[in-house]
Amino acid sequence: MRLARPSLALAAALAAVLLSANPAAAATGPIPNSMASMGDSITRGFNACGWYSDCTARSFSTGSYASVNSQYRRILAKNSAINGRNYNDAKSGAKAADMPGQANTVAGRNVDYVTILIGANDACTGSESSMTSVASFRASIDTALNTLKTRLPNARVALISIPDVKRLWEVGKGSSSARSAWSLFGICQSLLANPTSTAQADVDRRDRVRQRVIDFNAQLAQACAAYGANCDFDDNAVFSYPFALSQVSTWDYFHPNAAGQTVLAQISYAAGHNW
Repeated sequence: MRLARPSLALAAALAAVLLSANPAAAATGPIPNSMASMGDSITRGFNACGWYSDCTARSFSTGSYASVNSQYRRILAKNSAINGRNYNDAKSGAKAADMPGQANTVAGRNVDYVTILIGANDACTGSESSMTSVASFRASIDTALNTLKTRLPNARVALISIPDVKRLWEVGKGSSSARSAWSLFGICQSLLANPTSTAQADVDRRDRVRQRVIDFNAQLAQACAAYGANCDFDDNAVFSYPFALSQVSTWDYFHPNAAGQTVLAQISYAAGHNW
């Protein structure tokens, strides 16, 4: 039996339903001609190619290394005008409190697109008591975003969720090499101290540090929504990704290696502005 041909009105309605079910299918403005990154050692590509040093070429955001296929390279494949206009203004060791200063630097570059990944160092501190408060974290993010919105009103911003630091403990606690590195270098002791302990106090501490990251990510989502249409939060795509130990540097068992940077690039770009 021949089916009746759908009306134009019905076809339009069906298309609208499909688009609303898959909002990422809709483009969000012209492909940028320039970009800059803000953040910490993750964005700097720390330990991704050398012993305890930055490796910006392998940054998930603005890096040029072919196999990482950074956000910059993905945009470059679509718009050659961005060639050479990729600025990494992140700084290893940075916390949210450093974002207003980085925002000033980025604003001076007059770029079309900015990525921000910050917060790991605000939760991964020497002890649980020294973690950044949620209120202070949000205040710093708001100040930085206000600078970008005021000085770069047409730029698009990608706020990327903080990775789930407890996942690092889950995949690394069984590795003697990871445990040794965490202890020797004093890495993220708020979470990674006593990594094999099953004592309730340690279990609860790890959960509280993870909750602080969740709370930070909630603030990023709210700050981005308040910013307006030019800001995109990744809806916790990076936080939700189950990173493997093989995607972490074997020098410190904390920072993403080249494989980890590759995954970060893929996830953050796919969850972003959809160019």
